[in-house]
Amino acid sequence: MYDYRYEPHRVVFMIDNKSFFASCEALELGLNPMKAVLAVVSHQPDSKYGSGLIMAASPLAKAKYGLTNVMRVRDLPTKKDAPDLLLVDPHMNLYIKRSMQVLDIFREYAADEDIHAYSIDESMIDMTKSWHLFGDDPYLVARKIQCEIRDKLGLYTTCGIGENPLLAKLAMDISAKHRHSMIDYWHYIDVPDTIWRITDMEEVWGIGKRTAHHLRRLHINNMYELAHTDPAILKKEFGVIGEQLFAMSWGVDRSIISEKFFPKMKNYGNSQILTKDYTNQRELEIVLREIGEQVAARIRAHKLQTQCVSLYVGFSQYKPTGNRTGFNVQRKISPTNDNDLLVQEILALFRKNWRGETVRALGVSCSRLIPDTCQQLTFFMQPSTQIKKRKIDETIDQIRRKYGFKSLVKASSLMEGATAIRRSSLVGGHNGGNAYE
Repeated sequence: MYDYRYEPHRVVFMIDNKSFFASCEALELGLNPMKAVLAVVSHQPDSKYGSGLIMAASPLAKAKYGLTNVMRVRDLPTKKDAPDLLLVDPHMNLYIKRSMQVLDIFREYAADEDIHAYSIDESMIDMTKSWHLFGDDPYLVARKIQCEIRDKLGLYTTCGIGENPLLAKLAMDISAKHRHSMIDYWHYIDVPDTIWRITDMEEVWGIGKRTAHHLRRLHINNMYELAHTDPAILKKEFGVIGEQLFAMSWGVDRSIISEKFFPKMKNYGNSQILTKDYTNQRELEIVLREIGEQVAARIRAHKLQTQCVSLYVGFSQYKPTGNRTGFNVQRKISPTNDNDLLVQEILALFRKNWRGETVRALGVSCSRLIPDTCQQLTFFMQPSTQIKKRKIDETIDQIRRKYGFKSLVKASSLMEGATAIRRSSLVGGHNGGNAYE
C-alpha cells in the first residue's frame, strides 16, 4: 500500500509524435498525415535485400488495412486490394532533423535538464516549474505545445500528463490517443479508475509478453489483481522487478527527470538484422569480422580496452531448427582493443556454439572496459609486430574518420554476404536519404 501524500506530485508531460516516420514522409509529399494512406518500409517488395518490415504506417493505413509496425512487407495487401496504399522508403536524416526541431520547441517551455528524449518520437518534459508561465492549467499548456508543433512542423502529437513520468506515459499510451484532443491527465486519485481498469497488461509500459505470461501463471490477469497481490510474492518471483511491478500497479514512480542516471558500467556493441537468411559459415564469419572490427574501432575511439566479449546469434523464425531460437554467449579475455584478437575471440565463440542453424541476426558487444593506458604483449608474437599492428588499426581509424568508412575496406567486405559497405551509408540501420533536402 502507498500513501500518496508522500509521493512526488509533479507535472510531467509525455509527448509522442503520432506515426512519426509516416507523418514526416506524408508532409514531404504534400499530404495530410492524418488523411494519407501511407507506410514506410525498410525494403520495397521488389528489393534485392529480401522482405522488409513496415517501420511506420499512417493512422488511416492502420485503420483501413490493419497495418502494424514490424509487419512484414510480404504480408501487405496486394496492389489490387489496396490501390491507394503508398509505400515509401525511409529517410532517417529527415526524421532526426524533425525530431531536433520538436525538441527546440520543447526548450521554449522547459529547461534542458527537465527534458528527456525517450526516443526519436517521444519525449518527457517536467513542467512543474514552468507550466504556470504559459497558461492557467497544464491541460491548456499541453494544447498550446500541440498547436505550435502542428503549426510550425505539420506534425500531430499525443500528450499524456501525470504527477510522475509513469502516470504521464500511461495516460498517453492508454487513453490520450483515443480522445479528440489527444490529451489526457492522470492523477494518483484516479488510479482505481485508470490503471486498475487495464485488463490487457501488455498494454502497460514495461510489461512485455513474457512478464505478462509469468503473471498469468500466478493467476494475476489484470492490473487490479496485480495491485492487490502480496508484494512479497512478486519479489520472490521477479526479484527487484516484482517490486517495480507492484509500484507500477499503484501508479508510483519516484524518478525525477532532472536527476539523470549515468551507469557505472558501460559497454559498446553493434548488431544487425540480416537482409536474408544466412546458412553459409564463410559468409557469416565475414559479417562477424566486420561487426567485430566496428566494435573494436568504437572502444579505441573512447580510449578503452575490453576484458569481456559477447556474441549474440538469432536464428530465422521461418526456418526453425530444434528448440533453440538463438544463443547469447560471452568470454572473459585479456584486455585488448586489437581488431584481430577480438575477431578471433568472436569467431571462436561462434564456431563453438553454432550448429548449422539458419541465422538472421548477429550482435557483438564488449564490456568490462578499462582505460587504454598500456598494451598487453604475448609470447606468441614479436613485440615489434604487436606494436605495428596497433598502429595499423589506429591509422585505419583515422583515415575512415576523415574520409568515410568506404575509403579503406578489407577485400573480404567485397565478397558475397558482406554487409559493411552497404550499411556504412545507413542511419540507424536504415536509409539516411537526402531526397527531400
